[in-house]
Amino acid sequence: MVVSGLPNQPQSDSNELRVHWNSPLSGQQKASGKYGTGQLDFDAIVDFAQEADSLGVDSLLMGIGNHMPDPLPILGALVRETKRVKFLLAYRPGLLPPTLFAQVVNTVSWMSDGRISLNLVAGTSPVEQAYYGDFLAHDERYARSNEFLDILHRLWRGDTPLTYDGDHYRVKDAQVGLGYKGGGRPEIYISGASEVAQQTAVDHGDCWLRYGDTPEGMAAAAKPVLAQGGRVGTRMHVLARETRAEALADLADLMRDPDEVHRKRIADAVAASDSVAVNTSFRLAESADSDWLSPMLYSGAVAYRGGPALCVVGSYEEVAAYLYEYKAAGISEFIFSGWPTQQEMRIFYTRVLPLLRQHERAGAQGKQTGQLLSPETVSS
Repeated sequence: MVVSGLPNQPQSDSNELRVHWNSPLSGQQKASGKYGTGQLDFDAIVDFAQEADSLGVDSLLMGIGNHMPDPLPILGALVRETKRVKFLLAYRPGLLPPTLFAQVVNTVSWMSDGRISLNLVAGTSPVEQAYYGDFLAHDERYARSNEFLDILHRLWRGDTPLTYDGDHYRVKDAQVGLGYKGGGRPEIYISGASEVAQQTAVDHGDCWLRYGDTPEGMAAAAKPVLAQGGRVGTRMHVLARETRAEALADLADLMRDPDEVHRKRIADAVAASDSVAVNTSFRLAESADSDWLSPMLYSGAVAYRGGPALCVVGSYEEVAAYLYEYKAAGISEFIFSGWPTQQEMRIFYTRVLPLLRQHERAGAQGKQTGQLLSPETVSS
């Protein structure tokens, strides 16, 4: 069953799709380009977060990976540079012991007035995990994640002093002096595409998060989680323009002169990965007809950027209408990126999101009246 006891619920209409954005920690500016490693433009990250704050972005995903700066210190600074936007911290069990991690999260909750949620990632690559001294296999990483989350929940419930004797963690009389601000705990998102990832999300999380697919594909994948009362979110890119022709022209520009060395590096990483999510996303992209999974869903950038690069492409209205199809498929949240991501975020929140909300209002009114209303009818 889904874990309860969460007083810090989303403040928006619970029937509205929640839309988050990815903070650009990797430095990648082009759909077919390499990561911008070896440097950190913190001023640009602050500027991005402040614009997200002004646009009304729900949360910014703070990603994790050896090619990026660690998200924790950046998040700690950004909460002082923003007022409203929340931060979705991606982190891996195994990097910090659970008591210390709870202490860190609780501290940030006070610094940010509760604007932190968690994206627990079990790990995507044995090679990268080994960089950090972690040699557990796929299912064992999820077993560790379950223990990690079990301890966190007990600490946040106040079941202290806590003594825990598991296969991966042992603590004795554990307690933290600073609780989560306001009581309760942060929202918890669990990433992955395997059955064990799904069950971890149901048992210990609030939302199961997976890479994108068509609405039909997402509907099939989401069924087990939705049947057990969980929420389902997806991680994709978006490219929206005034007309479809403009969107396709800009997509062609972004894919021009691709970095094939980077593509080979990504292919080698995928071949060495034991992540079901990673391998599923690449198989899905490879199955596409001329790099399109549907007339709206472009897969050509996945080879350069990974699973999150599955991209919804079209006019403002086309993108809004297509995203609304995911709501019928059971999806309640999106985490988007773009190229370049700040410009795309601005376009999405000012031009596409209002149209998506019109579709949602039309659907809600149609259910009430027993007939389908068009967005134009609702807005008139």
